[in-house]
Amino acid sequence: MATLIVQSAVKERLEDQNVSADFYDALDEEVGELLDDAARRAEDNDRKTVQSRDL
Repeated sequence: MATLIVQSAVKERLEDQNVSADFYDALDEEVGELLDDAARRAEDNDRKTVQSRDL
């Protein structure tokens, strides 16, 4: 599976926090599940275009 997040962007967003290495893997998994769910909602509504409302 491709990496879905950009670690440097996450670190920049959480600039005042330390980020453990395993956090990135967990976040990537969560994002993957979110995308899968959004795609499923779009498909259930007979659309090929995933929209913000699918989140």
